[in-house]
Amino acid sequence: MRVVRTTRCRYAPFALVFALALVGCGRQPAVSTNELALRRVVIYRNGVAYFERTGHVDESEVHFKVKDSEVGDFLATLTVSETGGSSVRSVAFPMKLVEDEEELEKDKDGKPIPRKKTEDEKRHLKRVVLALDGKAHDLEIGYVAEAPVWRPSYRLTVEKSGEAYLQAWGVVQNLSGEDWKNVKLSLVAGAPLAFEAQLGEPIIPERPTVTDRGEVIASVPRGDTSLRQETAKNAPVDRDSDGIPDVADREDDAPADLKKRDKARGGKAARGPQGAATRAAEPPKPSAAPAAQRAPASPPPPPPPPPPTQAPRSLRSLAAIAVESGSTRYDLPLAVTIPDKSATMVMLLSRRIPGEALFLFAPDGGVPDSASHPFRVVRFSNTTAGVLERGPIAVFEHGSFLGQGMVDPLPAGATATVPFALERGLAVDQEQKRDELGERIAKIENGELTIERDDVRQTKYRLRNGSDLDAKMLLRHPRINGARLHQPPAETEDNVGTQTALVPARIKAHATTELVVDERLTNRRREDWFTVIADNAVKSYLADSRADRVIASKLTAAWVLRKDIVSRYEARGKLAQEQATLSQQSQETRANLRAIEKNKSADALRVKLTARLAETATRVDEVSKRIVEIDAKLAELRIQFKELLRDAVVVAPLPPK
Repeated sequence: MRVVRTTRCRYAPFALVFALALVGCGRQPAVSTNELALRRVVIYRNGVAYFERTGHVDESEVHFKVKDSEVGDFLATLTVSETGGSSVRSVAFPMKLVEDEEELEKDKDGKPIPRKKTEDEKRHLKRVVLALDGKAHDLEIGYVAEAPVWRPSYRLTVEKSGEAYLQAWGVVQNLSGEDWKNVKLSLVAGAPLAFEAQLGEPIIPERPTVTDRGEVIASVPRGDTSLRQETAKNAPVDRDSDGIPDVADREDDAPADLKKRDKARGGKAARGPQGAATRAAEPPKPSAAPAAQRAPASPPPPPPPPPPTQAPRSLRSLAAIAVESGSTRYDLPLAVTIPDKSATMVMLLSRRIPGEALFLFAPDGGVPDSASHPFRVVRFSNTTAGVLERGPIAVFEHGSFLGQGMVDPLPAGATATVPFALERGLAVDQEQKRDELGERIAKIENGELTIERDDVRQTKYRLRNGSDLDAKMLLRHPRINGARLHQPPAETEDNVGTQTALVPARIKAHATTELVVDERLTNRRREDWFTVIADNAVKSYLADSRADRVIASKLTAAWVLRKDIVSRYEARGKLAQEQATLSQQSQETRANLRAIEKNKSADALRVKLTARLAETATRVDEVSKRIVEIDAKLAELRIQFKELLRDAVVVAPLPPK
């Protein structure tokens, strides 16, 4: 039979409690005891929760019933503190052993009779006994057990003033097997490391078999070396009545500043099992399996409350946000009651934050039209003190529902941009071009030059606005790994972690605008001093006011020589070209002379060609002589050039402006 019942929490004005219909009956609590009442529950987002029980005990033992699957976690995370002056002596629990059939009773046919299981065994429960030293104890017991993760849900109302009104709710499901009556509830953002412990299962490792075969040692045994450890001087060790060191710290041992802090908070300094002072309201960091492995299948969350239209009347009923050791915790100020097999939705925060509605061009393969049209988005900043966990968000504006989106984990101070609809009144297209630009000195060492050049990718976005209103848009530009943005538009957000950049743009109504995103990836290579690229790199360095003056002076002197060397190379090149032309003409003239050598009627032509050959030979000699002179001067100038740059050292390029 399915039963649905609704219970209203009268202790928290901003908590909505919904009953969840479950099949079956009699779900057994993971941990139960009649001697200590449940006072605090801290729920994490990794499939575990911290439970704290308190009470006065007049006996020397406290009895727990623990599910077989939870014994390991219970023993691994059990924390006990008390104010009565006694100490915990031991924690005892039975082990499941394989019984010998010979010890069982047998029927008349000699067959063993199975032992009848107790009620606890039928329910897969173990009795765990906490043995105390003496009587009269005021105990605080804490432990970790599996529990459904709590889930956030957000409401955001966007206003024209550039502000937004944010409400954060937390959905908590109680599937523990017992009612949570008047408990202090805390929700912790994030999932600390947790694993499933199996301390309750007996493990007997295999051991080698030793036989007596004489005193022969087959191999040399290996020894161990332990280094000496310095012990703290004048550090007394508390001992109990039996002379055994007392590992349970007393409240009086707590540091003075901790006592002062706890007194200001209205709490007592409780002590953990390792002597670390902690507030009774603050659980130790739990360890259990991830939620995907441990959390039981949970029913769907309850329906959302009405959209936020105004702030709650009593802000004191909102959760207090605490940030400690990088974790965000929401502490509900008033006790709540959550019956078993039901859920509650509690308001965690309600405040005004910076926020606005705008557009985002971010092509998504799951939304084909997003390759041409932007999304409608809401953009807001987390000005709270803690982290906003991943969860759904409902967006409202002017009293109307705009849509829903999903908020990714948002640290304090970060800004979220959440799409919730597609806008077809705006269109975007883009084109790209690549080039190689810019030359910079990267390094000068041992007279060798290394330069940097930029591999440039420019993406041009063309934005068209077909609506009657001006539009503000963000373009999610995919970034090149390792590249930098060159002179990006104002207010561009370069998100290195996601390899994207959010580039803002404004488009007038019924207008078209263009936007260029310039990315540059630096490449290095060695370069000859006499190339055009080297000339551009050195001139750029000399023109930079940040350049080293000593290096700049040497480069300036070297560049005067370089100019002379380059001009001489150019002159030599012209002479070499002329020399080659004259040589070719000489070969042609000789060939012509051989062709008319026996023709007596061509005497006049023969004389003319012979004269031309002589003139060519004379010019070839002059050109060759000039080339030899230039080569000799060039050799001298190049040596002088190298000497000027011998001591010039540049170890790093100037940062780009």
